[in-house]
Amino acid sequence: MLKVFHTADWHLGQSFFGFDRDHEHAHFLAWLLSELQSQRPDVLLIAGDIFDTINPSAIAQRRYYTFLANAYATCPGLQIVVIAGNHDAGARLEAPSDLLGSLNISVVGTVSRFENGDIDYEKFLIPLKAADGKIQAIAIAVPFLRPSDVPMLPDAPDPYLDGIRELYRKATQAARRLREEICPGGALIGMGHCHLDGGAESRDSERRLIIGGAEALEANAFEDDVAYVALGHLHKAQDFASGRVRYSGSPIPLSFAEIRYTHQILRLTFDGAKLSEVTSVPVPDTTSLVTVPPFGSARIRDVLNQLHAWPKRSELPPEKYPFLEVRVLEVGPDPTRRQRIEEALEGKPLRLASIKVDRNRQGLLPFGDDAEPEPIDLRSMSPEDVFLAAHLEKYKVAADEALVRAFREIMLLEEHAS
Repeated sequence: MLKVFHTADWHLGQSFFGFDRDHEHAHFLAWLLSELQSQRPDVLLIAGDIFDTINPSAIAQRRYYTFLANAYATCPGLQIVVIAGNHDAGARLEAPSDLLGSLNISVVGTVSRFENGDIDYEKFLIPLKAADGKIQAIAIAVPFLRPSDVPMLPDAPDPYLDGIRELYRKATQAARRLREEICPGGALIGMGHCHLDGGAESRDSERRLIIGGAEALEANAFEDDVAYVALGHLHKAQDFASGRVRYSGSPIPLSFAEIRYTHQILRLTFDGAKLSEVTSVPVPDTTSLVTVPPFGSARIRDVLNQLHAWPKRSELPPEKYPFLEVRVLEVGPDPTRRQRIEEALEGKPLRLASIKVDRNRQGLLPFGDDAEPEPIDLRSMSPEDVFLAAHLEKYKVAADEALVRAFREIMLLEEHAS
């Protein structure tokens, strides 16, 4: 028997509308460490997006390496396998590989090639040991793949996607050969950081892998004799291929679209070459995300009434105050909107993270992954309208009054100059 934990998409160091998530990440990592100590899995798989950016803060890096050190110190025999995601700097993750290897930690952040240009497929292969010290499986640990990483297939209909499939096929072939040498009858366990066709995505926080969205891979890219595929990238926990291919999902909500997601890690058991059990282990909530109104959007007066009615007293410390997204239904700019919302929130145990403005005149479309924005005719918009819409799209909040005044001053200077 081989016992495995699967997690992904930690996004350490995330800036959430200007708020730091370190408090929540610290609690998650402390909880994960306690689960490792109590349940004693043989392997922990981390399927990418350890960090939120390729240049993570010192605090985020400290969280990561402190967790790894504590896991090694308190869980003798635990093996950790890490792959890079599209948010990670793969070479940076790999930089301390020699040191981490002494802690029983394997990191695959990049695709390596020999001098002749051929891919080093053995780099992806990590033998996995059970508690008795015997090798029970081979991990096929493939990091996020960019177009330059995959084999060249000039005649392929889609060189990128077909190249990904070819890389997984050859890596699996190499894993089969290694399995026959060191653990006949053991399991093949895939790892990847990619977007599967048909997967539900959280568009507010999952960065598109390839411009144009032509990155969706089909689940049949993973061959049938791979017992399980541990995926990262999509933040919603979901499975494919009769449960053999799974996203663990993110351990904390990374956008307001993820409020109702199941946040978990997955506990797996392998019996020989087969996956025998999959169990969801929910991650305890640390800080909640709330929206006003709870569904859809409302006129500013109704929003303000709900905020004024919010209780002022709370037993929570400020770092645990819920993050708030306000959703306002309006048809035009309102330079006083933020000020009025902030005044309504004064003294309330909430952290205002986002103000979303729904300009759908009928108010029929709720906010969410399936909402379609109202078409905008630029010819009917003033420069200020364009500026406000661009600010809202980029920063997810309406421009404040001071910024609007500065924009108007710039426009006046432009008019005088012309």
